[in-house]
Amino acid sequence: MSEATEPLRQFVRRHREPAVVQTARSTAAAVISYVVALQLSSEPLPLTAPLTALLVVQVTLYSTLTTGIRRVNAVVAGVLIAIGFSSLVGLTWWSLGLVILASLVIGRFVKVGEFVPEVAISAMLVLGVTQVTATAWDRVLETLIGAVVGLLFNVLLVPPVWVNDASQAIDGLASRMRNLLTHMSEQLGEHTPVERAAARLHEARRLDHDIAHVDAALRQAEDSLRLNPRVKEPVLSRLVLRTGLDALEICAVILRVSCRTLTDLAKTQPSGTLFPPPLTASLQELYGHLSTAIGDFVVLITSQVAENAEEAEERLATELAAGRQCRERVALLLLGVRAETAHWQLHGALLAEADRILDELDVEKRSERLIEELDRHSRTRSAGHQWLGDLKRRVRGSVRRGGGEAGQ
Repeated sequence: MSEATEPLRQFVRRHREPAVVQTARSTAAAVISYVVALQLSSEPLPLTAPLTALLVVQVTLYSTLTTGIRRVNAVVAGVLIAIGFSSLVGLTWWSLGLVILASLVIGRFVKVGEFVPEVAISAMLVLGVTQVTATAWDRVLETLIGAVVGLLFNVLLVPPVWVNDASQAIDGLASRMRNLLTHMSEQLGEHTPVERAAARLHEARRLDHDIAHVDAALRQAEDSLRLNPRVKEPVLSRLVLRTGLDALEICAVILRVSCRTLTDLAKTQPSGTLFPPPLTASLQELYGHLSTAIGDFVVLITSQVAENAEEAEERLATELAAGRQCRERVALLLLGVRAETAHWQLHGALLAEADRILDELDVEKRSERLIEELDRHSRTRSAGHQWLGDLKRRVRGSVRRGGGEAGQ
């Protein structure tokens, strides 16, 4: 029975994914705007309305409200430019060039922000489908219909929250960091050629690209939390993910430095392992604790249920304590081999880099960083409210002065 219902459960699960929901929302908004435009416009195929609706219906409610007006300005400006050209000249190669040039120039002055290219795109679309000024005005009407439908669609049907996608991206980044730690640990147990150590260094450098991808997913999640009535504590959820990614980014930089240190050590060791067997075993254990701690840290910052977050915090604290104990053993063993090697400074660098990772993942430091961000956010909001209060007091003072002068 369970096997028979599994496809249905997968369909329901996929149906609730943000990407699927957003696709359905965009399609519905475009179709509705087209149906409305058929009733209000004299054009037989009012395709500008669904085009505008697709442009206005953003992934998140916040981005819709902040960019929707600029998109409408861009489309309307493009339509008006096309109307002017369609009444004077036909569509030729030189008129197309003039339309594009005029659209890009005018787009800089109509406050459309990053949507300047859409002015030219809208103008070209309108110029290509109509050559009559009277029908071109219908394009303005269709643009307004699409914009209104798109805005209402996002206000009445709130876009999905993209926190799960951001959490998965963060989890993927942590998984690659843990794999890197595993590879670093494995190469300590055998002879490490410079080429192999350099390969680990390139692997660490690729984490920068992963961080950029995660940052984009997190920005999308942050926008989906803003102004969303379905989220109880949007500020806290947003800051938990952002501060967590900041800590992981620092850890990724430290791992890259550690790989650089191991590469430098490999250059000094033409044969044999980089460290004596007891020190190698302790370093491998330390890297194992760091890997587990990163995993627990990601579970902590991506947990949506308070109980799961508390369990993850306890596991993280336990793992960090074990990592610090292992770090002390590594320090003692490094002191024992310091007199036997001329590269003790590289050994000390490895130890310092492990210290920094343990410090970045520390539970108390994470709480302090989160409190600082919450305080900063509160101060920012208070400053905005103070500005509004000052404005209200000025207006009231002006009204009183005006009333007093009238009484005199």
